[in-house]
Amino acid sequence: MVTLAVSAVLVFAIEYIARGSFVDTLNFFQQPFKPSWTTVALFALLLVGLDALLGRPHNGLLIVAPVALLLAFVGHQKSLYLGDPLYPTDFLYARQIVELMPLLVRERPMAGVGIVVGLVTGIALLVLAWRYWRRRMPALTFWARISRLAIAIPALAFFVSIMDYATFSWTRDRLQIIPMMWDQKENYNSNGFAIAFALNVPMAKVKAPHGYSEKAVDAIARPDQAAAVLPEEKPDVIIVMSESFWDPTRLPGVSITPDPIANVRAAQSGHVFSPEFGGMTANVEFEALTGFSNAFLPAGSIPYQQYVRAPVPSLATFFKSEGYETKAIHPFGGWFWNRAPVYKAFGFDQFMSEENLPLLAKRGPLVSDAALTEEIIREADATEHPFFFFAVSLQSHGPYEPNRYSDTTHKVEAATSSWARESILTYAEGASDADRSLKRLMDWASKRKRPTVIAFFGDHLPPLGPVYVETGFMNEPVAKRKAAIGEMLVQHETPLVVWSNRTGAAQNIGSISPAFLPLHVLETAGISHPYYTGFLGDLHERFRVVDRNVLLPKAGESVFDWSRQKEIDPSIRDYRWLQYDMMFGKRRGAKPFFPETVDKVVADRTRSPLFLRPEALG
Repeated sequence: MVTLAVSAVLVFAIEYIARGSFVDTLNFFQQPFKPSWTTVALFALLLVGLDALLGRPHNGLLIVAPVALLLAFVGHQKSLYLGDPLYPTDFLYARQIVELMPLLVRERPMAGVGIVVGLVTGIALLVLAWRYWRRRMPALTFWARISRLAIAIPALAFFVSIMDYATFSWTRDRLQIIPMMWDQKENYNSNGFAIAFALNVPMAKVKAPHGYSEKAVDAIARPDQAAAVLPEEKPDVIIVMSESFWDPTRLPGVSITPDPIANVRAAQSGHVFSPEFGGMTANVEFEALTGFSNAFLPAGSIPYQQYVRAPVPSLATFFKSEGYETKAIHPFGGWFWNRAPVYKAFGFDQFMSEENLPLLAKRGPLVSDAALTEEIIREADATEHPFFFFAVSLQSHGPYEPNRYSDTTHKVEAATSSWARESILTYAEGASDADRSLKRLMDWASKRKRPTVIAFFGDHLPPLGPVYVETGFMNEPVAKRKAAIGEMLVQHETPLVVWSNRTGAAQNIGSISPAFLPLHVLETAGISHPYYTGFLGDLHERFRVVDRNVLLPKAGESVFDWSRQKEIDPSIRDYRWLQYDMMFGKRRGAKPFFPETVDKVVADRTRSPLFLRPEALG
């Protein structure tokens, strides 16, 4: 009974910390057969099992409680900062968080000191408690330990067996544990932090979508062209994904002078509808380079970390097969978001990161957009062959602490707190630097004889947090995953420029998923491709946004929760099948849609061809 009572207190504390609301936590415990009491029983079993292994009663609490409470705290902070709960997959990029910690605490140094002091104090107290407990508590007898294990292990093993959300479980259903993988916020609210976290563990494995088979892929309508077609004079292509680039003049009641994004505004082609908010840059990048969609992958997953373990076709793969020099440029560590091996799998010749870039000037704490742009130009001028460059900027990474820049050139007027006003100024100054960098790149390209296409877009809205609430832009510090489509567009759109030194800016692109960026870039370059302009082109005739939560057609009403419907639009179904086939299946769609991956060896992976020839595809 003591263990059960301790478990109840612990689960209540976990939920209170994760939810940040005493009332919500009480509501979670109101009904006796809700997942709250199942969670209490599970923690009790876990504590009983650990006590048996450690040999002392209640000794397991000293391990379980700190870990669980820390996870709940981290989960609450993530939900405040990014709007999403904590997933098991988040631990794949723990190093990113550690490396960015100095930047994150720069804004609140005392909070950073408090965290360090708290960690040191907590660890010291745990060590003392552990030593005290081992000395004062009597050891369990052999049979007491065996009996505890005999109860705990089978029960916990059974629970693990019913946590596969894709398989129906009568027991799980009776316990009212309902996996809501389509709405993770509600999943955590309804099932509680611990069980929802456990439900997400199987998400790391991607299962074949319903109806998928090799025959199904073979039946997908083939594009009109069997191979790519390029102009006689091959155009150079540069894509710049600008960190957190957005239009801050969209903040209501805020005046920023001069216009921080005047150049982008003048050349703007449309918007990117980002599948993320405030972070998770790599997921946007994945779509923009591959033409595939995060909508078909588990919620909370990070394809760069989990799924790109073998070659995946990308724009770099295609351009390299056509004799282009392909380079990725990002002035941070090559390990960040696992980019180094991912770029290799994508077919890039070279990844220029902080490990091999020359020392670039900083503005504020990070490498400036101006310095990155000059490096792009330097690399381009030194390249004789046609090239494809993909660059990711760094300067405007959050948080946006006041006084980041000592030489600001803008003025902000807003009926907000002084802190919010200064934070807006910091962000606007960085956005203006990115804007001027695009102008510099376009001016340089305008003087070139070779045709040059430049695409520029923001990966997601910046994590401005309280600024959004104070200005009335949003009711909460983070964007919604589900809302009226007008609200979602405002909270997920970033400016997009697709420009050519021969034809100027592409017009009326509208709001598109990042996965459609390759289509517009190649069309502007005068290039056709079976997948990027063929398949995606046909798909884009019907849809402009393919998001996990909503489909936005070119005509007609938005479709929410589309993946839960019995009948999925055939074009979306084929898109999903083809992506699964190329990422996880036997690549039956390689020859008709990605012929460059079959006919030409573009890289190697552990001494094997990057892509297999048809006879090896089974």
